[in-house]
Amino acid sequence: MAFLKRLGFYLVGLSIGIVFLTLFLKKKSDETGTEFCYFPNCRTLKSIRSKPMSFSEEVNKLIVNQKLDSVDIMAVLHHGDVNFSKSDTQSVPCKTYYINGVIRSKQVSLTVKNCINKAVLEEIITQ
Repeated sequence: MAFLKRLGFYLVGLSIGIVFLTLFLKKKSDETGTEFCYFPNCRTLKSIRSKPMSFSEEVNKLIVNQKLDSVDIMAVLHHGDVNFSKSDTQSVPCKTYYINGVIRSKQVSLTVKNCINKAVLEEIITQ
């Protein structure tokens, strides 16, 4: 019986500590804008977003013709899914990533070259 009582106290204390830690880290991340990216998808998208973005001529034409906005593109770069099986992550100097997402309720696939100093959006494919 003593073991179950100690286990109960331990679990109550652990759960209270986890709640406080979660609230503290959430508040800290909201204030400083810090993101905790541990998974490959999140790390890749964060790496692309952290660099200056430039657009190819083809993408510039699509933006003008279809009235796409850079906010829509950044939303895909924030919430999209990287297709690692299709991406070329070993190329030098720029890695090529295919990112799937949604722009205005349409499925799109972005082709992004992630270089050391910049990211280049090469193409937008609407599916």
